Amino acid sequence: MGSPKLLGIVLVIVGIILLVFGFNASQSLGDQVTETVTGRFTDETMWYIIGGAVAVVVGGFLALGKK
Repeated sequence: MGSPKLLGIVLVIVGIILLVFGFNASQSLGDQVTETVTGRFTDETMWYIIGGAVAVVVGGFLALGKK
């Protein structure tokens, strides 16, 4: 297993963890109140979700790429 594939697998795992943190944060009482008032989640929750999604996509390309 090459170094890029290993890095890709690690990024996928980290991305999934970040997505879980983002989902859990979005279900918290404080975030629900913020979403109700402003119509969007807090910045911290959005960074978890965006960062997790990016890490999963990049990690998937690295893990499944050729070489």
